[in-house]
Amino acid sequence: MTLSGSCPTLADAGRNWPFRDASRMLRVGRLDWHVQSLGDPEAPVALLVHGTGAATHSFRGLIPLLSRRYRVIAMDLPGHGFTCGARADDLTLPGMAHALAGLLRALQVEPALAIGHSAGVAVLIQMALDGAIRPCRIIGFNAALEPIRGNALLSPLAKLLFANPLTSRLVSFQARIGNMADNLIKATGSPVDKTGRDCYHMLLRQPSHVSGALGMMANWRLEPMLARLGGLKTPVTLIAAADDPMVPSSVSDRAARLIPEGNFIAVPRGGHLLHEADPQRVCELIEASCAPASARSVA
Repeated sequence: MTLSGSCPTLADAGRNWPFRDASRMLRVGRLDWHVQSLGDPEAPVALLVHGTGAATHSFRGLIPLLSRRYRVIAMDLPGHGFTCGARADDLTLPGMAHALAGLLRALQVEPALAIGHSAGVAVLIQMALDGAIRPCRIIGFNAALEPIRGNALLSPLAKLLFANPLTSRLVSFQARIGNMADNLIKATGSPVDKTGRDCYHMLLRQPSHVSGALGMMANWRLEPMLARLGGLKTPVTLIAAADDPMVPSSVSDRAARLIPEGNFIAVPRGGHLLHEADPQRVCELIEASCAPASARSVA
């Protein structure tokens, strides 16, 4: 099943997109990827992977900070933002990890550092378990590493909504005439600047993006990946905000305990979009996590 609705274009909906000059479209297999690359091309690569319903704009505050030391690569995941051509199997966790691995091969990059938010953390861990990436560390913010509360209801409901081609059009129409984006942002518990709010408003007006987010929720199965966490050889730091109303910080704490080289860091506030609410603090946490063990223990 392919996603409903035509994808937005950089020339039209994306003309004011954050770091638009760093954007390009790259065809890999059946997917047309929206990719952004910033920083010194010779620097180590930091890979950024957003969560469900977001896109590269989610890292707009973090990218300029990280690009001082890294070549930063960010992309819109299949079915999200400006990335087009996704089918239902591209929205599963293994499918998304496989597709992203193909993009990295096409770009000829090997991430030295992998950073994810929410469901993006699961994608990175799946890739590491599959041997598709071998970063020195995975860093996750408010990682969605357990089935969400109410999933027994929400997953079948998402499947029904995803299967109906009218759903995404109705949602995007409602987003055009109402405050759906503002309500969703409020539900994250995070302060989001005007640029971010404008981007979320634009995305929710796109039937293809709505369909991609619904399809991801409908097809997401974490249990097989979670069963393999004990065999993960990549060091992982999971950072979570105590006031995240969407994914409890205890999810990251439990997951870190299952990973041989897992580490959990709690921060008091920031909400689910911690990396958008306070990118400077997030960058400091990333740098501290990547410091030598002796320096981390002192900090």
